[in-house]
Amino acid sequence: MRNNRVLLLLAVVAFGISSNGLAEHVKGYTRKDGTYVHGYERGSTRAPAQNSSKPKAHAPAASSTPATVHRDAAGHIERSSSAREAFQKSHPCPSTRKTSGACPGYVVDHVIALKRGGADAPSNMQWQTVEAAKAKDRVE
Repeated sequence: MRNNRVLLLLAVVAFGISSNGLAEHVKGYTRKDGTYVHGYERGSTRAPAQNSSKPKAHAPAASSTPATVHRDAAGHIERSSSAREAFQKSHPCPSTRKTSGACPGYVVDHVIALKRGGADAPSNMQWQTVEAAKAKDRVE
């Protein structure tokens, strides 16, 4: 009985099987060498799906941004004004409750930064205070 427990423990450690025996999702991440690893399922005891969810590393683009990011002549990431307008119509300004125009004290922020592969879509936007935005910019 004790040997079975040891073998089970070794299987958990070696294969990353969670305590409930199901797969655990690993979020995508960037390695120190700059390559990006897509999210995948780890430790599944089930047969892999037809589309294998193994991590796929790829070389970063020359500017270390996703290939889908478009930049203007000055090198800034192009942003969609229609996406911002759609966000403002569905999420009124926290300070004035208006659905268009300026919003004093707040900026529209991308939850997942565009340079990190976030979508320039209303579903990836949020209101953020100017102070919080400046603090976030220092980190990003």
